[in-house]
Amino acid sequence: MRGGRSWTAWGPALAPERLLHIEDFSRWDSGQLEVAVVTTERAKHFFSPRDVPVTLYSDADEWEMWKCRSDPVLHIDLRRWADLMLVAPLDANTLGKVASGICDNLLTCVIRAWDRSKPLLFCPAMNTAMWEHPITEQQVGQLKAFGYIEIPCVAKKLVCGDQGLGAMAEVGTIVDKVKEVLSQHSGFQQS
Repeated sequence: MRGGRSWTAWGPALAPERLLHIEDFSRWDSGQLEVAVVTTERAKHFFSPRDVPVTLYSDADEWEMWKCRSDPVLHIDLRRWADLMLVAPLDANTLGKVASGICDNLLTCVIRAWDRSKPLLFCPAMNTAMWEHPITEQQVGQLKAFGYIEIPCVAKKLVCGDQGLGAMAEVGTIVDKVKEVLSQHSGFQQS
């Protein structure tokens, strides 16, 4: 890996059309970044793990790896490995878990163990009614209080057919923000 920088992309659910954009992150830097994905078990309903063009981790990997006290702990290894964490999309369920400190799967364990001196970016994505619920603002505020960086959701027609705020930011917006944050936090040189 040239440049010695790595980052990792994570998400509780990836819409199939968004999955293809994972390669955008590894292409824009001329190969200087390593990208890995952590997914929840429920998110696998929306895509085939075979279609993920980078290393993919889920709960089973954590438990298969660890058998006794001296074995590696995947969520700790991943938090050490990554220079930046991107949670895209961050659904309402995982938002609530992270804001409350619940860590009941690989993704939330990595987030809970995250080194807060490194950037963590999150991209909320949920139905408009869920987005507009008063608890959502509190939970997003809690993540910001932890020092995490929000990439705001956008308004458009949602998968459920509703029109309004709650859709994940566009991939180009996310890539640009990752570039900006990496360059600010690590002296990362863009190609």
